[in-house]
Amino acid sequence: MSALGAGLRSVDWNHTKLEHFEKNFYVEDKRVTARSDREVEEFRRAKEIKVQGRNVPRPVTTFEEAGFPQYLMTSIRAQGFKEPTPVQCQCWPMALSGRDMIGIAQTGSGKTISFALPAMLHINAQPLLAPGDGPIALVLAPTRELAVQIQQECTKFGSNSRIRNTAIYGGAPKGPQIRDLQRGVEIVIATPGRLIDMLETNKTNLRRITYLVMDEADRMLDMGFEPQIRKIGSYHDFLRDMIQCNVGSMDLTANHNIEQIIDVCSEFEKRGKLISHLEKISAENAKVLIFVATKRVADDITKYLRQDGWPALAIHGDKEQRERDWVLGEFKAGRSPILIATDVASRGLDVKDVGYVINYDFPNNCEDYVHRVGRTGRAGKKGISYTYFTTENARSARELIAILREAKSFVPPELEEMAMLSGGGSKNRYNTGKGGGRGGGASGRFKQSDNGYSNRGRW
Repeated sequence: MSALGAGLRSVDWNHTKLEHFEKNFYVEDKRVTARSDREVEEFRRAKEIKVQGRNVPRPVTTFEEAGFPQYLMTSIRAQGFKEPTPVQCQCWPMALSGRDMIGIAQTGSGKTISFALPAMLHINAQPLLAPGDGPIALVLAPTRELAVQIQQECTKFGSNSRIRNTAIYGGAPKGPQIRDLQRGVEIVIATPGRLIDMLETNKTNLRRITYLVMDEADRMLDMGFEPQIRKIGSYHDFLRDMIQCNVGSMDLTANHNIEQIIDVCSEFEKRGKLISHLEKISAENAKVLIFVATKRVADDITKYLRQDGWPALAIHGDKEQRERDWVLGEFKAGRSPILIATDVASRGLDVKDVGYVINYDFPNNCEDYVHRVGRTGRAGKKGISYTYFTTENARSARELIAILREAKSFVPPELEEMAMLSGGGSKNRYNTGKGGGRGGGASGRFKQSDNGYSNRGRW
């Protein structure tokens, strides 16, 4: 990995002629202009929008006020959206103005559309691609799952304007990705490693890039991608004269549509609790996403559940991309409504109707906890998360309590006790469990045959 990008040369910008390009397409709607400063502030307060920077554009309140051309409005209407989300209300004017910007909002809040629609408008204002040209818009993402999710959104909204895209990521055959690049695409969504590989082998170039997005930039930096990002970007500072939009609390908070249930237990008790919770959930035919710490545990739990008749599949980094895509397809369609995943999938998964999240293993930090539980309760729906919390996780107890209290969720006394013991993994009554076992009453588990919770013998 260390040699990745060694073949890329730095660009001498002092001796490079740069073509002028248009990037400010925003004309403020008369309805937006007519609002008083007080009305704007009240709207931002009601939507929990906070802005920073110089001359930040006012938010819009409807799709019509954003000033999108008819071809984009047709795509928006086709998706059945009633009104823009708060992050879209504020970020569209910012992105359409061509300013360097940062947008921060909860998972499932519509961030992808916030940058994707302005990208379409930007692309259609640039000269057409000539043979040998690389893309006009580049979106960098930390995981292949997130790259595929972004591609699906770009395809949805780009079809009316004939904007082509491709997703470039590792773990999949290079051939189809290279063919897409050589035919010419206006948008490339890529993970950093595979993009550098394509650049080094001259399968594409970044000469035409005038619109750059780093989605989940914090995640990419956490995952150690900064050297690769700098190889791609080849500049000193990512942002100039930057403006910023934050939606929601600046503190680490979970979506209030999610009922967070913390189950303080021992490692030994987890399997019994898992079966017990699945027994309850199966009557609803809901999709369940189970997060575990390692690939080995993912495979072990999947095998354990399938042997017990549960329709479970696993997704993690050791599985080939083809298998991961198939597993995700089975989960989305409800044919296999139980998905066991490692954190590689926790930010990239985009399944809108996940009813339950189970944290079988608590993650390394509370930020990942918030992202995990954020897989349910999306698009205004309610969701439930179960989290198995052991003494091994005690160092996260205080921060987790703050998240629970902010969401007005129940804080178990056992968790408070752990926090008081300051989370050093002290031995107390939660170190040992009372059994666990396989859980009971499995015979009536599968009622309907038209979904994944079908016939026990099938598994």
